[in-house]
Amino acid sequence: MSSFDRSSYKIEKKKKKRRIVFTWIILPIMVLSLSAAAYGSFLFNKAESVMDKSYIPVERELKREPVNPIDENTSVLFIGVDDSELRNFNSSSRSDALMLATFNEKEKSVKLLSIPRDSYVYIPEAGYNDKITHAHAIGGVASTIETVEGMLDIPIDYYVKMNFNAFTAVIDALDGVKVNVPYALQEMDSSDHQGAITLQPGLQTLNGEEALALARTRKQDNDIERGKRQQEIIKAIISKATSAKGVTKYSDVLEAIGENMTTDLSFSNMKAFIDYATSGLNLEVETLTIAGADAYIDGIYYYQLDETSLEEIKTKISSHLELEDSIITESNEENDDESVGNLSNAVSEN
Repeated sequence: MSSFDRSSYKIEKKKKKRRIVFTWIILPIMVLSLSAAAYGSFLFNKAESVMDKSYIPVERELKREPVNPIDENTSVLFIGVDDSELRNFNSSSRSDALMLATFNEKEKSVKLLSIPRDSYVYIPEAGYNDKITHAHAIGGVASTIETVEGMLDIPIDYYVKMNFNAFTAVIDALDGVKVNVPYALQEMDSSDHQGAITLQPGLQTLNGEEALALARTRKQDNDIERGKRQQEIIKAIISKATSAKGVTKYSDVLEAIGENMTTDLSFSNMKAFIDYATSGLNLEVETLTIAGADAYIDGIYYYQLDETSLEEIKTKISSHLELEDSIITESNEENDDESVGNLSNAVSEN
């Protein structure tokens, strides 16, 4: 397993010339909680307690200097998993949602990239191409981070992982969020009761279970549209959390997070994001998606990423993080040749 050293990563690029649900709601809510003057030291102490309990660093093969969000551009990978009580809190659960957030410190801007769960990518821990959702089942958070780093050719500085329980509880703590439901749907709830959630189209306030059903469904469309719906839910949560009524709910929100989240962001790291929260209406948040197409290999469904779109996304994210020059290096080209071989082997084995 490998990971990025941001400083050596930049040097390597110069030397070789040419060489990415649910959990994402935690960061803005925690940040907004810390910056809410109405609660003062009470919220501050409560947030610190929650973060201390949730702090679980990930072992990486290559050690690197930690990135300080207060004066450096930062990347955070958000991982949503269904490792709820129903699943016996299984650490080998597949990731149900993946989102990468990049933060540009000077611009106080954020880019959010939804990564389709069925994206056909190379998983280093496994040594072959598979759905990116399987990276977590194969090697947990570390494997997921390494896979996304290889896919997007950027360093992942931090992760935040949260399960369904926290997702529904946070939204319920905010007394629901207003979201546009695109079509009538019937979905199971978080306890897998089939048809338990029924929604009609239109703008409406959804509770936690209803929002989860909307975020999970893809029966009538695909992973890309699913990602867009999840991004809309994020925006709705941020809007509700920043409202006057939302501020009064921060204590309940922190309670909802509880034991349902893990992260390698320390409390001091988290405080560094306050500047983004206090940017208010000036905070620029851009949502990104990777184009692709449905693909079937030996009867198994995958989402085949469009290479041109992927390269555009990689360039945009790398630029936002102000990484050096281009994405592709000679060593990566060699790895690509190896990946093609692994891909061929994987297809033949399937």
